[in-house]
Amino acid sequence: MILSRRSLLAAAAVTPLAARAGVLRNAEPDLSALSNITGDAVPIGPGERRARLARAQALMKANGIGAVLIEPGASLLYFTGVRWGRSERLTAAVIPVEGEAMIVTPFFEEPSVRESLGVPAEIRVWQEHESPFAVIAGWLRERGLGNHRIGIEETVRHFAVTGLAEAIGDARLIVPANSVVRGCRMIKSPAELALMQKAADVTMAAYRWTHPRVEAGMTPQDIAALMTAATRKLGGEVAFNLILLGEASAYPHGTGKPQRVAKGEVVLMDCGARVHGYESDISRTFVHGAPTAEQRKVWGEMRKGQEIALAAARIGTPAGAVDDAVRRYYESLGYGPGYRLPGLSHRTGHGIGMDGHEPINLVHGEATRLAPGMCFSNEPGIYLPGKFGVRLEDCFHMTASGPKWFSVPPKSIEEPIG
Repeated sequence: MILSRRSLLAAAAVTPLAARAGVLRNAEPDLSALSNITGDAVPIGPGERRARLARAQALMKANGIGAVLIEPGASLLYFTGVRWGRSERLTAAVIPVEGEAMIVTPFFEEPSVRESLGVPAEIRVWQEHESPFAVIAGWLRERGLGNHRIGIEETVRHFAVTGLAEAIGDARLIVPANSVVRGCRMIKSPAELALMQKAADVTMAAYRWTHPRVEAGMTPQDIAALMTAATRKLGGEVAFNLILLGEASAYPHGTGKPQRVAKGEVVLMDCGARVHGYESDISRTFVHGAPTAEQRKVWGEMRKGQEIALAAARIGTPAGAVDDAVRRYYESLGYGPGYRLPGLSHRTGHGIGMDGHEPINLVHGEATRLAPGMCFSNEPGIYLPGKFGVRLEDCFHMTASGPKWFSVPPKSIEEPIG
């Protein structure tokens, strides 16, 4: 499993269990008032997965690709429904340009893999002394695809790429599958958008419950425990909770130094939930107590940055132009230039869906044009090293008439949740 720095920091420096238990025990009477709001969420079904495979096969034909190799992870789940982990023993899907997919897996894993298989597919097994790549190569030859280009999903590990190239005997046939996999996953269906909306609803409800319970002296882990409890009670799975206090908020993914809520200091919360495999990613920044003039000013400038990003996000516009629009505004205020600090040191936003971060990004130089169904975070934070940072983050999806929020940004630092 690959962990992001945000995940590692969110899990680091764990508060003693007794302290967190005390925070939750005090909140329990209020927590009991929350209820599951995900009961009407509809998971992705077989019909949608069949449509995804048909779309992938159409893209494979258009791009001259005979088959695509996919390892366990979001893309395997997306196309086949198979939930599996990665290990040194290869389990993978091969999607051909025509016909049913094939799953290759160790012999002893076949019953378990079959349990979550959500589409018609052949399963071929390999024994411990055999090569899974020989199994794949043999299957490709049987399907008449032995001399066709084989697309590789972008997260597939090196040993699988080299093993397959060796087995088919021509490394020149190995090509990227981004045109196929991204071509499907970047454009969300109504069913996917509904699950992302539900995940955002869970996170916003958890924020509204947690915010008034943040008290002086609390640690990031105390606050994260409240968000975790609320998210679960509301029916969501916790994706992450990153809490940055005081000066730590000036660094986008924080610091390992001890932190506690203090009067007059910034609290930055970056939290996400998951509903039937689809994620939310929402950040809120507020001050414990009365904000200073500088905190209020930066908060307002950052909120304006979000508005400028949304206004720049139009169908047919290169994704990088959204980031450029925000930086022009920030530079007019004296921040930057570019990624320099104080200012915005990271991209304006990232793609989101089954993974918290997906291609493509709202970043300078990204030429992919915005299209209906694409989903992004909008988080042009402003960071003042040694002082504090402000990041408001809300995700949106592109419609034929322009962008639409999953969560609506707050209006003011006095009402910082929204």
